[in-house]
Amino acid sequence: MRFLPREEKFFVYFLEQIKIASEAASLLCNGVQQYPSGFIGVAEKIKALETRGDAVVRDVYVRLTQTFITPLDPEDLHTLASLLDDVIDGLEDTAHRIAVYRVNPLPTAVAGICSQIVACTQALDLAFHSLQSDRKIHEHCEEVMRLEESVDAQVRSAIQELFETEKDAIQVIKLKEIYDFLEATADSCEDVADALQNVVVKNS
Repeated sequence: MRFLPREEKFFVYFLEQIKIASEAASLLCNGVQQYPSGFIGVAEKIKALETRGDAVVRDVYVRLTQTFITPLDPEDLHTLASLLDDVIDGLEDTAHRIAVYRVNPLPTAVAGICSQIVACTQALDLAFHSLQSDRKIHEHCEEVMRLEESVDAQVRSAIQELFETEKDAIQVIKLKEIYDFLEATADSCEDVADALQNVVVKNS
């Protein structure tokens, strides 16, 4: 069963959004691994991707108002587009704060968490492509949820270490906020996976 036919423009929009999210996540991860070298440029590239993502969301909303019959419930399409946009926004928010706060050195935990978020976006990409056949959609969504739990555990551990070892209160505040945005981004990935599974169940 095809839940979202390839010829439908909405499918193209979602693939474009997840492509943007995956690219932004990879840029963030690579930038963090090489930090601080060139990170301002990385943040600017991610901001440009976020702007592209906003344009895609606007296109989705406009098409929803112009399409009488949609392949799925219009509310579900709106929700998926909005949640995917949250992922992109979270990546841009994180990159912006890392660039502005100039914490140096960044704890190694940041790179580890970023790599998990990259894996989240890759699993979401596989899940959306699986809409063509219904095979492995739930498997890919479950992988996102597993990764989100891993991020939660890593963030908790990193924050605990931060409070135990960092004596500079300003550094604590900066790093705590960076960790919070990383965790929120992983949560947004899980929200997309949840919404996608709900759509599949509704249309089975």
